[in-house]
Amino acid sequence: MKCLMDHIVINMTHEDKMLDFYIKVLALEPERVTAYREGKVPFPSVRLNPDTIIDLFPKRLWEKDTAAGEGFRNMNHFCLAMDKDSRDDLLKRLASTGTAIEEGPVPRWGARGTGTSVYFRDPEGNLIEARTYENMPEN
Repeated sequence: MKCLMDHIVINMTHEDKMLDFYIKVLALEPERVTAYREGKVPFPSVRLNPDTIIDLFPKRLWEKDTAAGEGFRNMNHFCLAMDKDSRDDLLKRLASTGTAIEEGPVPRWGARGTGTSVYFRDPEGNLIEARTYENMPEN
């Protein structure tokens, strides 16, 4: 299967420190930070390169699923972008192995704009998002 890393999602508890670190220390370009601070979008992001972003999830987006403190999981999920044929093949393999789709297909915003996503877990419980965009090149 051919795919690209679209985005990584990191849970955060100290929003200002995290934004300062990724924007000022790592010198990554901010995405939607002003809109986030104005309450217009649910989370801010920083851009690694033209194809990949890191989303920074505030506590209200993850606190129901992951408790802070010992055992706190910073990684929320990662996303693989792929063309529709690859996604359809993946869905068939997931079904054949009894791997449940937890959510989707649903529209979601990512490194290339809005796409269609499905979510499922690996055997260790890590959440994976598989996304297609209308403009994804075919394999």
